[in-house]
Amino acid sequence: MEKQENQETQNKQGKNMSGFAAMVALIGFFGGLIWGLVHFITYYLHLTEIGPAFILNPWALGEWKNQFLGQVIGVFVISLISIGIAFLYRGIFAKFKSILFSLIFGAILWALIFYALNPLFPDIKPLSELDKNTIVTTGCIFLLYGLFVGYSISFHYHEMTNETTYSKD
Repeated sequence: MEKQENQETQNKQGKNMSGFAAMVALIGFFGGLIWGLVHFITYYLHLTEIGPAFILNPWALGEWKNQFLGQVIGVFVISLISIGIAFLYRGIFAKFKSILFSLIFGAILWALIFYALNPLFPDIKPLSELDKNTIVTTGCIFLLYGLFVGYSISFHYHEMTNETTYSKD
């Protein structure tokens, strides 16, 4: 009888973990899509010099990437890459249900792209040469992206662990 209960608990935990992985992937994709579209809009409103197509610069050749189609493809690529970023957040910060960790994660991503990985993106000027609007706008987008992805993942993680705890009782 006790073995059967343990088996049922393990089955529920396995289903929760696979469901959680799917949720992390969805959060990552839609986080990238939503905030990539916001980035796209801010680029076309000239609030930032850098559009979502910056992600294509290391691989795509030609001027097409700086036009409308390139920006749309950039949003889609950001959405796909965002799935991996969401799993990274899940692995590092999911246990912390705090807005602060989500904002820190967004700030780290911004610093990685605009400072540490800047040589990979030839169309992005060095940080000291960017205008203030670009710095503030992209910084806010990355903070909000980190908040959306991070807090959503942490919330679902804590919901899943509380559900597992309740099912044991």
